[in-house]
Amino acid sequence: MGSLVSRSVPANMSGTVAEFVKSAIAKDKVVIFSKTYCPYCTMAKEPFKKLNQEYACYELDKRNDGDEMQSVLGELTGGRTVPRVFIDGNFVGGGTDIKKMYDDGRLQKMLA
Repeated sequence: MGSLVSRSVPANMSGTVAEFVKSAIAKDKVVIFSKTYCPYCTMAKEPFKKLNQEYACYELDKRNDGDEMQSVLGELTGGRTVPRVFIDGNFVGGGTDIKKMYDDGRLQKMLA
């Protein structure tokens, strides 16, 4: 049988991409690392749109350094999947997490 080979780029946590990711997370209140075709990413963005909450969004599939950014996010958050959502510099989860937080009112309190 064949083996599954990971295509992930090793994360250089002291490199320019890692510094960019850390700076982006610190710069804006809400930051979403996303991919344009991902339904969970769309799910994560919807509550912020409903709340008229601005957010910075980085579409990894549109960036030359997207794979490396995803590896850096994996090191920072413990997971490489997208979306990766940050509020006030803290990782708060992905699409289903954000939807659940919106539905139970926690998201609105975090943004207040």
